[in-house]
Amino acid sequence: MVFSSTVFIFLFLPLFLMLYYLTPGRWKNLLLLVASYSFYAWWRVDFLALFIGVTLWNWVFGNLIYQRQQAGGSGKNLLTVAIIGDLLTLGYFKYADFGIDSLNGLMATMGYEPFDLAHVLLPIGISFYTFQAISYVIDVYRKDVKPTKNLIDFAAFIALFPQLIAGPVLRYKDLADQFESRSHTLEKFNEGAWLFMIGFCKKVLIADTIAPIADASFALESPTFLESWLGIFAYTSQLYFDFSGYSDMAIGLGLMLGFRFINNFNQPYISQSITEFWRRWHISLSSWLRDYLYIPLGGNRGGAFLTYRNLFLTMLLGGLWHGANWTFLVWGAWHGLILAFERYFKLGTSDTDPLKAARILTTLLLVMMGWVFFRADNVGTAFEFLYSMLGLNGLEFSVKGIADVASLSFLMLCFSWWLIFYRGLNQRLKSESVPIGINYSQLAMCGLFAVAVSKLMAESYSPFLYFQF
Repeated sequence: MVFSSTVFIFLFLPLFLMLYYLTPGRWKNLLLLVASYSFYAWWRVDFLALFIGVTLWNWVFGNLIYQRQQAGGSGKNLLTVAIIGDLLTLGYFKYADFGIDSLNGLMATMGYEPFDLAHVLLPIGISFYTFQAISYVIDVYRKDVKPTKNLIDFAAFIALFPQLIAGPVLRYKDLADQFESRSHTLEKFNEGAWLFMIGFCKKVLIADTIAPIADASFALESPTFLESWLGIFAYTSQLYFDFSGYSDMAIGLGLMLGFRFINNFNQPYISQSITEFWRRWHISLSSWLRDYLYIPLGGNRGGAFLTYRNLFLTMLLGGLWHGANWTFLVWGAWHGLILAFERYFKLGTSDTDPLKAARILTTLLLVMMGWVFFRADNVGTAFEFLYSMLGLNGLEFSVKGIADVASLSFLMLCFSWWLIFYRGLNQRLKSESVPIGINYSQLAMCGLFAVAVSKLMAESYSPFLYFQF
């Protein structure tokens, strides 16, 4: 089940909210857990067992680590076992096919017969809930949070349906108090409903309308200069409005349930460096990578060379987290190299710098070049697309493909970039969750939401892009 579906909008959400607000406070977390498991099982019931298993594994080890530390031990061995178990689970389901395919490719070049193994189905959301579970046991080990003895609360945290499928990546230490006690007010509910509608419109009215341009461009064997640039501009905008739209919806749903999640986007495309970009894009993941990977690797404590190495490895592994494909490794390496470059030359940001516009455009170009690998099916296709962006496959539109896309998609693409640049640069929103920087009245937003729902009902199913990760 996805947020941008009629089943969720007209059946699951209203029924759940009615039951949730009729349920006494001490039972709300249990209802939330049951609803979250139902939400997840809508996709496949059998993988719910794996989900519950990961939850129990980390809950048990969190308590064991705490007990060992209370007895005077360190609990490090228990932490190691817990993390290995999580990573083996994630590794098998997400990377087994990738590993076998890569090995088979190597064996084929050497003249050996490839392995013939069954395809491993990727459980939806496994990257997100595994990372949340790992952060929990690490935080318990670091004594940043006490482990909860309430299994219902912990299971509800891992399964929390507003962010279950595509984040934000939450941490138990940030929500522990809210699971014990949280306020439910009309103001908070209204704020959440507003954010949900805004995110829904971002996804359905903007991202889904732009998507045909990106799809048509990347489907061409040899796109021309104009086709490739139009395609990457479309994908850059589509990915942002799709994912930030989901984050707005998740944060909004959380508010409707009394939770306040961290913000996940803050106008990333007006960044003046890749370092700043990662402070603004998918903030929950970038902070997770910093706290649980970059710092444990040594951070900037071991001198310049080790700092550059740690930055590169963090982004390389961050790329691998996004998907089992060499394209994601290249994408992660690309960002890692640029981060190291910026650290070496001490490139900062300044709103008073006369070269501010040039910095923003340069950073955006680097981000878009990275998105080519993020979107392409394989590394060869990505390089072919980059060659096209240099004009090596001609300049004008070809007869087929992208020219057949509806004109509304092109108009929405222009509008989306106006929102990104004009509103971003001139209004500097305090929070990306009040999206797009336009103060529509609640009535106008309800009208846009109704249009988005109508569009959704008239078109085919369109999942969020980050579901695949």
